[in-house]
Amino acid sequence: MNHNTRTRFRRIVPAAAAAAIAAVALAGCANRGGEAAQSGDFPSKSITMVVPYQAGGASDLSARTLAAEMEKKLGQSIVVENRVGGAGSVGLTYLSARPADGYTIGYLPVETVMLGYQGYDIDPARYDLLGQIVSVPATIAVPANSPYKTLQDLIDAAKAKPGTITVANSGAGSIWQAATKALNKTAGVELKPVPFDGGAPAVNAAIAGQVDAVAAGVSETSVAAADGRLRVLAILNDKASAALPGVATAKELGTDVSIGGWGAVGTPAGLPDDVRDELAAAVKAAAESESFVSVIKKSGNLPVYEAPEAFQAFYDAEAKRFSTLFAK
Repeated sequence: MNHNTRTRFRRIVPAAAAAAIAAVALAGCANRGGEAAQSGDFPSKSITMVVPYQAGGASDLSARTLAAEMEKKLGQSIVVENRVGGAGSVGLTYLSARPADGYTIGYLPVETVMLGYQGYDIDPARYDLLGQIVSVPATIAVPANSPYKTLQDLIDAAKAKPGTITVANSGAGSIWQAATKALNKTAGVELKPVPFDGGAPAVNAAIAGQVDAVAAGVSETSVAAADGRLRVLAILNDKASAALPGVATAKELGTDVSIGGWGAVGTPAGLPDDVRDELAAAVKAAAESESFVSVIKKSGNLPVYEAPEAFQAFYDAEAKRFSTLFAK
């Protein structure tokens, strides 16, 4: 991604320094975001990490765990700020509008490359990537007292009563709504997605019996399954999860669907190179730390670190994949 072409030199300087600044710019040393000239002491103050979902869900857990480890590398505090709404679009819009100075970073969910196909003003190119940190397998679960004991039971009910079997998700346009859509396409049924503001509220709605089922990540359903509040019918992933012993994949149960989320860290586009390198190094150290890996594995998700360049290729490929899924 060419950061130099996407930003303008915006610093306001005293008149006495203007000529010197102009000379540097004309010499080809103009910087992205207008901050590189003073970024050598980065970071010199606390950093904000924007999470576009409510506290308590898989994204929030990943972001907060990573932030705690990044603080050790950067020597500054990282304040996690949850900005909720619009399947993540509220937080993502806020993040992209912040100064590209490194002091606002954000958790980028898979929805970053999905929402633009669904009527939201979210463009993946508005973010600089610092690396992938986690993969989140999808699950489909029902309340513990549900009459649907198996995935086939749920599919049969959906065939018998099209559009009436409700499935909670983390928001309209979210990966878990997409998971329901993918299940509908594969099984030839019409499950009805019901959006909530985040994975945790969606799971709670299923536990309370407000919906027939919930599509959510392993970390968001495994805890409730372990204490008997939910029954996970299937994992919508190529492989089973250690966090859900005895739960088969949808493919193993005869419905060949595999979909899930991922999480990365990014910033507003136009970050100075040295600041990006500093932050990317902190993300790598945090994502590969024993503490982060342990927490993510225990949650049922998969710790997956990908450096910015490799992740960029995956990010672009995912955008193409979802353009097909959401094609009219």
